[in-house]
Amino acid sequence: MFTAAITFLLILSILVLVHEFGHFIAAKRAGVWVEEFGLGYPPRVYGRKIGETMYSINLFPIGGFVRLHGEQTEEGISKPKKAFFYKNKKKRFSILIAGVVMNFILAIVAFTVVYTFSGVPRETDKVIVSGIAKDSPAESAGIKDNDVIESVAGQEVKDIGKFIEIVETKKGEKITLGLKDKNGAERHVEVTPRINHPDNEGPIGVAVTQTEMYFPPIWKRPFLGVYNGFQEAIFWGETIVIGLFTVIKNLLTGVVPKDVAGPVGIFAMTSEVSKFGILAIINFLGVFSVNLAIINIVPFPALDGGRLFFLGIESLIGKKVVPKIEAAIHMAGMVVLILLIIAITIGDVRRLISAGSLSGFLENAVK
Repeated sequence: MFTAAITFLLILSILVLVHEFGHFIAAKRAGVWVEEFGLGYPPRVYGRKIGETMYSINLFPIGGFVRLHGEQTEEGISKPKKAFFYKNKKKRFSILIAGVVMNFILAIVAFTVVYTFSGVPRETDKVIVSGIAKDSPAESAGIKDNDVIESVAGQEVKDIGKFIEIVETKKGEKITLGLKDKNGAERHVEVTPRINHPDNEGPIGVAVTQTEMYFPPIWKRPFLGVYNGFQEAIFWGETIVIGLFTVIKNLLTGVVPKDVAGPVGIFAMTSEVSKFGILAIINFLGVFSVNLAIINIVPFPALDGGRLFFLGIESLIGKKVVPKIEAAIHMAGMVVLILLIIAITIGDVRRLISAGSLSGFLENAVK
């Protein structure tokens, strides 16, 4: 539990710091005075001013923040030429979008690391076992992950369609599977495909794929890793956008989906992922980073997307929205977000108590 908590805080801090670092770099390039770049959230424990910027370490060790001169209104601006408020639309856009861009870059880097060390996927003419259902005929027969299914009931199989077709016609009959393990050793096992089986399992209880992890020469791995890392980031971006639209639709009808995770749910996922080692954690970091980027770009007040929305309005009407009105709308948006997080967290806690454990909580969430 302690290790999971540290991992959770570390992942969250990396994600937020990278996001804020994007704003920091873009602001510096645009000539905006960065008043403070903070690690963690106030109150401040330690601070040192380097140049114009105060670099601080703060009491609450989650994430960080960037404070820009003239970020919200004209009030308190002492250096107009270095105020965010007075920069042109192009520079303000680059600063606002930079956090999202950095989160996508972090995701690509994370996925690149995973693919570089765990291999890159490629399609084959093999039927490869990628999962075994608990208490299934496959588990009883001793079938293992990464076993290659070479034959079913004496018939050679080289694609998933053929495998499924044969198994479906042999329900209730004892059949022999020809297998080859990851070391190349061949063996035969007997199974009886179930006539009645759970909806999320097949007659035998195996998940199969024709994609294998390929380990190219060392010098090729970084290049293939970057390519596949980029593709993975795009895949998760599309998946999260679709999921987000579903969540918004449900929320508009007054339904909070049970698979929406708050801090408790994310901690539960982190705890589970931590059991599978550093590459699993890095992969989770990548997925979480894409998620943070997508959520931040949503045009909702208080989020980066909300600020970009007001920038768009400014471009359409030819002048800024009254600063105090925009600030009030962002504050209202922040209140709504906080209330939503509280509601989701309460739901998470209730489900956790009902499940009795973090693992049980996750199992119930995916049902």
